[in-house]
Amino acid sequence: MIVLGIESSCDETGIAVFDSDLGLLAHTLHSQVAVHAEYGGVVPELASRDHIRYLIPLLEQVLQQANIEKTAIDGVAYTAGPGLIGALMSGAAVGRSLAWALGVPCVEVHHMEGHLLAPMLEQDAPDFPFVALLVSGGHTLLANVKGVGQYELLGQSLDDAAGEAFDKTAKLLGLGYPGGPALAALAEKGRPGAYQFPRPMIDRPGLDFSFSGLKTFALNTMQTAAHSGELQGELSEQVKADISLAFEVAVVDTLKIKCRRALEQQQSKTLVIAGGVGANRRLRAELAEMIAQLGGRLYFPRIEFCTDNGAMIAQAGCFRLLAGETQPLEIDARARWSMQDLRAI
Repeated sequence: MIVLGIESSCDETGIAVFDSDLGLLAHTLHSQVAVHAEYGGVVPELASRDHIRYLIPLLEQVLQQANIEKTAIDGVAYTAGPGLIGALMSGAAVGRSLAWALGVPCVEVHHMEGHLLAPMLEQDAPDFPFVALLVSGGHTLLANVKGVGQYELLGQSLDDAAGEAFDKTAKLLGLGYPGGPALAALAEKGRPGAYQFPRPMIDRPGLDFSFSGLKTFALNTMQTAAHSGELQGELSEQVKADISLAFEVAVVDTLKIKCRRALEQQQSKTLVIAGGVGANRRLRAELAEMIAQLGGRLYFPRIEFCTDNGAMIAQAGCFRLLAGETQPLEIDARARWSMQDLRAI
């Protein structure tokens, strides 16, 4: 089965073609970073308009890359949620219309399911069951993944997601948008131990997260540093780098502690990282060291499939279409959508 996948949940337009036998045939992505940079964050209306502008050209481009005609498509999958409702509707309208015009089945895909299954795009893919850390700008959660559609939520962020905390702290430091990668790059120049940040909620039972306090701690640290010594109200680049490093280490350490706790709780030695923050080099290195100590295996998608992309949606949609799942003609995009509502296949 050849499936076209469409991802448009936020600020990236992703289109891909996935073959159930051959795997990923082609994928393309348009990022809206330049569109939203001057506003310091995603503007929903601008995101929707940009999706509309690029969906059809990207569709034509990916079909050309895959060297197939539209008539070769056996099914269409699109992200139906969670996400920005206008952005979701843009991709859903194109996907549903194309499926109707071609007379092929169509299926809606949960955005987080796409991320959780993204490591299966690789040749060295994990086997079910496994513990997964989904960590991105909008979500931070730990799940026991027993199969497609079989997700046991172990813990989640009670406030800011890890990626959101990265972006907000970067904005406080004046690093621009998108802030997470900029903060991680600056942290490379930081001096270890210059500042000590707390590890939130590690002294409590359970696997939930809380990162909003780290953002506040960073702000207080910046204010204290700016009005001490010879800085005279301004932060030097070195102090910014030191604060970036202390913040990043605290987030990574917290995620690592909770991942180890989840693995022990589930008596598992297989850990999957998914989501945009999964591209963070320090996080990958720390989790790799931790899983090696446990004698387990760590899996993660290549960097380009950590952030939002059409490949993960095409693959997840293919799994569901092969299981006989289809959607009616109406479009049912949802800004909020619990993974507990997904049908197991």
